[in-house]
Parts: sequence; structure tokens; C-alpha cells
Amino acid sequence: MDFEIKIGTPEKQRGACAVVGVFESRKLSNSARMLDKITNGYVKNIVALGDMDGKANTSLLLHKIPDTQFKRVLLVGLGKEQEFKEKSFLTAINTILSNLQKTAATDVTLFLSDFPVKERTSEWKVIQTVIAGISSNYRFDQLKSKPENSQSHLRKIVLCIDDRNEMAVCETAMQRGLAIAQGMSLAKDLGNLAANICTPTYLAKQAKDLAKAHKMKASVLEEKDMEKLGMGSLLAVAQGSEQPAKLIVLEYHGAGKKEDPIVLVGKGVTFDTGGISIKPAAEMDEMKFDMSGAASVLGTLHAIAEMKLPINVIGIIPATENMPSGKAAKPSDVVTSMSGQTIEILNTDAEGRLILCDALTYAERYNPKAVIDIATLTGACVIALGNFTTGLMSNDNKLAEELLSAGEQVGDRAWQLPLWDEYQDLLKSNFADVANIGGRAAGTITAACFLSRFAKKYRWAHLDIAGTAWKSGKEKGSTGRPVPLLTQFLIAQTKAST
Repeated sequence: MDFEIKIGTPEKQRGACAVVGVFESRKLSNSARMLDKITNGYVKNIVALGDMDGKANTSLLLHKIPDTQFKRVLLVGLGKEQEFKEKSFLTAINTILSNLQKTAATDVTLFLSDFPVKERTSEWKVIQTVIAGISSNYRFDQLKSKPENSQSHLRKIVLCIDDRNEMAVCETAMQRGLAIAQGMSLAKDLGNLAANICTPTYLAKQAKDLAKAHKMKASVLEEKDMEKLGMGSLLAVAQGSEQPAKLIVLEYHGAGKKEDPIVLVGKGVTFDTGGISIKPAAEMDEMKFDMSGAASVLGTLHAIAEMKLPINVIGIIPATENMPSGKAAKPSDVVTSMSGQTIEILNTDAEGRLILCDALTYAERYNPKAVIDIATLTGACVIALGNFTTGLMSNDNKLAEELLSAGEQVGDRAWQLPLWDEYQDLLKSNFADVANIGGRAAGTITAACFLSRFAKKYRWAHLDIAGTAWKSGKEKGSTGRPVPLLTQFLIAQTKAST
């Protein structure tokens, strides 16, 4: 899909379809009033008939309106004007896209002045519209023998703004929105692939291809390399699988090699049966999404490379399957991590933290400014925050605030949970330095407490995306989150350093 920023109002534009807004009580938006004026009251008369009352999630498609240069005009309900906020904006944009995709319209013109989101700039509206536009066209049908012919005719979105002084800012926002959306699409593709295709070896190849396309450096550590480094925790998870584990490292140097990088560590369990602590059969197919942290790291690196951000970022992906077999790790096993700390495995289904802890130790060699790990780590996070919000824990309040702010800015929100020392006592083991679970209570927090023991040498944050990385049910599929949050965080870091 193509996007274009223009200066203009309805009477001076042409195309397949124009969109104008109507608030509740049938109040016309700015562009709707302008369109009504040039059509001698046509829009107002249509609204007066009662077919469009301005309620959210409603629309009315009109054809061949006299005295306009548009083949169609879509009236979209915006809800109550005084309550028009971020969610209202996104609802309106998605209503527009879903309705137009049912038509033969090849392009649409939106007037951003119609969407007065308080405390949000035109830049924000452009980014959100671009992401929504690309997402609306996303399809994952490459594994079907006969892909469904459901591709939309819509190929172009024109965004009209009022202020010529905002042109450059909106152009930049458009490019950023495109980069974020492309990164999300990559993350979605990887998450949606079947687990027999998206193996650790496949992820490693995708990282190498990404590095080649964007002149990054990719390296892959094999199991023998991990053995030499003492990654006994990661290898304990891998030992039950026929698929060899990989430690994938992707280096993006946008600010020269002398500047210390930010490290992103993504959980890459390409399928999680739970191991010996095997999961119930219901919905186990969704455990192919357990590598969504890894997918988000690759998607974010793709996005920042597209934008050529002046920043150094290292992506580290511990990739493995978690399978039950005669070789699989057992509850009560004690393993030694790369850090030298010993771990009593009480539950083999708490495997994500076992692979992440060795990756966090490996990250020390890069002398990072900060390390952020991203993982579909705990079902407890879904219970706590549902499917809307990512869980955030950190050993550095400033880093946590920067991530929270990035999520707010781009609409990919997180919520901070405590990481107090009192919770560490729940991880005590009679037989090792630490147990890999702390019981049912505060499961999301104790998982982060476990990881914090391996992240003491740098600023660190943990994003638990168990509830936000994919959708279940009829819309089952990867969401591409938290690529927007991570990308916006990195954009903000480049601004802070200038």
C-alpha cells in the first residue's frame, strides 16, 4: 500500500473516495462542512434523513455526489466529539479501512483535521494511520494450496493536512510508520509460520537474510559453542529436542562501533510442549507463538534499519524447542548457567527464563547501555493484564519510564509491575542457588525476579508479552507487538543523544 501527504481540503482534491466525519447528534466535521458547502447542502440533507447519526463504528457510502471530484464519499461516525480520544481515532480508521476494502475503490483521501485527538499531534495520527493501513492489508496465506482471493483493491491512502509547516514532520512520520508496519509484518510472518517450518535453524537463516539485506552482522552459535561458554541452562531446555538449538546474534551499527549498544534479547522457543511438565492438549497449537519475543527483535531491527536510525543495537535470540523425550530435562534436575549460578528446575514448562538467563549473561560482553528482554513468559501476565497490555519490570526506573512513554506514544502500551526484594524469597531452593519457579502467587513477578539475578551488571528491563503477542479464536494470529513500542523507544534514544 502506498501513502502520500498532501496539503488540501475536499474541494481541491480528487480520487476514488473521500472520507469525511460526522459526530454524534449529526454534527459535521471540518471537511464534511466544506464538502457540504460545495455541494449545496447535499451532505447535510443526507445526514438529516437519519441514515448517519454519527455514532462510532458506523459509516455510510455515497456515490456520485454532485459538484465533487470524488467517485465516492464515505461518511464515518466519530462518536461524541468531547469524548473523541485515541481509541475513537483508531476505531474510526479501522471502520474506514474495513468498509472500503469491500468496495472497488483503489485510493482514499483522509482529512486529518476531521480527527481532533486531544494531546495528539498530526505526526501521531499519520503513524497510526499508516500502521493501520498496512495491517488491514496483511494476509498470511502462503501455506495454503489455494490462497483465498480476498486481497483488497485499496492501494493508496492520501492524508491531507491543513498546515504547510507540518509537511516535513508528517513526511517523516509516514516513513516511520511504514518502517514500523514492515517490522510488524515480519514479526507476524515468523509468528504465524507452522512450527515444523519455523525451527531454530529457520530463525537463524532469517536473521542472516535480514543482515544481508541491511548490511548488518549476523552470527550463530551452535550447541558446541554454547557448551564451551557454559550455557547449561539454555542447553537443558534444548536437550529434549531433535532440532539443534541456536544462539542468534544480529548487530546493527548505525552510530559507529565505538558507541555502546542497546541490546534486545528475544525468547525464541519455536514450539513449547512444556517438556516433561507437559501442557494440556487444548490450544497447544498456539505454542508456536512462543518465539514471538525473537520475532519482535527481528522485526524491530528491520524497522530501525529501514529508517537508518543513528544508534547501535544488538539482537540476541536464544532459539530452541521445548520437547519431552528420553533426553529431556526433568523436574528436580540442577543445571549450571553461564553465570555460574546453579538452577533447580522444578517445572520444565518454565523454560523461557532458562534460555533467557544465559542470553542475558552473554549480553554482558557488549558493555550495553541497556538490555531489554522480550518474552511470552507467563500465563500469569495474561491473568493480570489481559490481552491489551504488556507487563514491564525493570531494575532501573528511568529505563522503565522511557519504555512506558514509548508505548504510550505509539499505542503499544505496557504497565509496570514491582520487582521488590521480598519476591526473591519465593525462588529459594534447598538444592541449588535458585529455583526456576516460585509458586502460583505473583508468577509474572517471580519470573522477572529470576531473570534479574542474571542482569545485575547493566540497566535492564523485561517485557512479558504473553498476553499481547498473538490473538486466539477466530482472529488467531500474531499481532506483531511489541515492535511499535521497541522501535519508538529506540527512536527516542536517538533524539535524547543529540
